[in-house]
Amino acid sequence: MKRVLVLGAGLVSRPGVVYLLNTPGIQVTVASRTVAKAEQLIAGHPNGRALPIDVEDAAALAKLVQEHDIAISLLPWIHHMKVADLCLKYGKHMVTASYVSDAMRALDPAVKAKGLIFLNEVGVDPGIDHMSAMKVIDEVHARGGKIVEFFSYCGGLPAPEANDNPFGYKFSWSPRGVVLASRNSCRFLEKGKIIEIPGQDLFLHYDVEEIEGLGRFEVYHNRDSVRYQQEYGIPEAITVQRGTYRNIGWCDTLKKIVDLGLIDESPRPQLTSGTFRQMMAGLLGVAENADVRAAAAAKLNIPRDHFTLANMEWLGLFSDEKVSKQNNTLDVLSDRMQVKLAFREGERDLLLMRHRFHVEEADGRKTKIVSTLIDYGIPHGDSSMARTVSLPLAIGTRMLAEGRITRTGVLQPMTSDVYLPILAELEKENIRMEERQFPSA
Repeated sequence: MKRVLVLGAGLVSRPGVVYLLNTPGIQVTVASRTVAKAEQLIAGHPNGRALPIDVEDAAALAKLVQEHDIAISLLPWIHHMKVADLCLKYGKHMVTASYVSDAMRALDPAVKAKGLIFLNEVGVDPGIDHMSAMKVIDEVHARGGKIVEFFSYCGGLPAPEANDNPFGYKFSWSPRGVVLASRNSCRFLEKGKIIEIPGQDLFLHYDVEEIEGLGRFEVYHNRDSVRYQQEYGIPEAITVQRGTYRNIGWCDTLKKIVDLGLIDESPRPQLTSGTFRQMMAGLLGVAENADVRAAAAAKLNIPRDHFTLANMEWLGLFSDEKVSKQNNTLDVLSDRMQVKLAFREGERDLLLMRHRFHVEEADGRKTKIVSTLIDYGIPHGDSSMARTVSLPLAIGTRMLAEGRITRTGVLQPMTSDVYLPILAELEKENIRMEERQFPSA
């Protein structure tokens, strides 16, 4: 019997925990700061137990890791290295859905030396995006073709019938993470040229894409796409772009929010007892009784009735409501979005992912391959985000427990020995990419 430790019982945890609880030969411990959340996930299952844990308690965390064979970290990414160091110390495997950090990558020689596996990036984005892209890339290369251009976009959104607010967005995971992404710089490869965009200009550069049956979406660039030319093994590609889907209007609105200084972690002690109007007046340098919407329009050089300001008005940023007890504008904004952009009971979310490959076949023909995932949450059940993040994570963990991954070190799911079984198992959960191929000019 393999003992699996799941650290964290947040919004995306349940489907993966249930999958592991129902897997023969695995015992699951869910440890969470709020033990009631862990107990809800275990739900009295005979193969599970729930425990409280404070990840800042080094001795308690070490004891838990020591007692298990595999540790899954569903904690915020800043805690992954604490878990990784303990797994290395006590000879335990580790799984995360997060990007491999430089610090995690640096552990690779030590992890290999101990014969361990630290499997990362095995959620949805990163995760299913890597696996489904590599499946097509490997198939093209196997038949002698070349990937000339590669585009990969993904987004978690409200389902069309639940898309009923001006932002076109609702939170199925951490609002702070979504908001913070609005200040990331990015770089990508376009027709052989590396393009770099600073964080403050991220939302000035977006495209609009039509998805048949769903409508039009904005796409903005994700961090560093250039490195995937190497990571995906496509040195022949002259274009490599990864991006995020959002509904129309998101990019313009978030750009204005960034420009007003709301994505800022700088301490502002006076915020904790003030109102949104006072917060905005302080940012804009005007009197508290001023027309802060007009002042915002003046600063942004847009009309007072611009839709982005109407969106901010709807959010309550110009209101006399009290801000949450946070001491910086980033967390105040995140808390407000969590309240106003929440899924209501019974609403579904939508996970949309699409890869486009422009291919030169071995005989010189030009083809285009489009691989699409459209997955909906279950009304009154698991969200699509929860399913697509935690199920591949759980399947990868099961493969570790069953000894089906033999390479050691700090791994990503980019080789067929890992991605093919996970993709096949996901199809049993009705999570599948639909591939289509067309002639291309």
